[in-house]
Amino acid sequence: MELKVWVDGVQRIVCGVTEVTTCQEVVIALAQAIGRTGRYTLIEKWRDTERHLAPHENPIISLNKWGQYASDVQLILRRTGPSLSERPTSDSVARIPERTLYRQSLWLSR
Repeated sequence: MELKVWVDGVQRIVCGVTEVTTCQEVVIALAQAIGRTGRYTLIEKWRDTERHLAPHENPIISLNKWGQYASDVQLILRRTGPSLSERPTSDSVARIPERTLYRQSLWLSR
């Protein structure tokens, strides 16, 4: 299944999305495809209402809950901050490595 996500005002299509695909997997696929690091979240937008989707949520299931309004809902990739490697380091603060998750079945279509 294809999932349409707006990234910097451009609609991108993520292919290979299923009902068990998580938002985290979609975010990682998009961030890798556009070649940017940082912390991202998926936003579900309907009219003037926005909701942050949790990393474990399934965007297909979330959209299906909208029923007849699902086609009016936009998914938006929003950068929420720098990656851990972009943050300034301090000798007194231990750095925690960023977890990465990559799902081979997701790819970006233009």
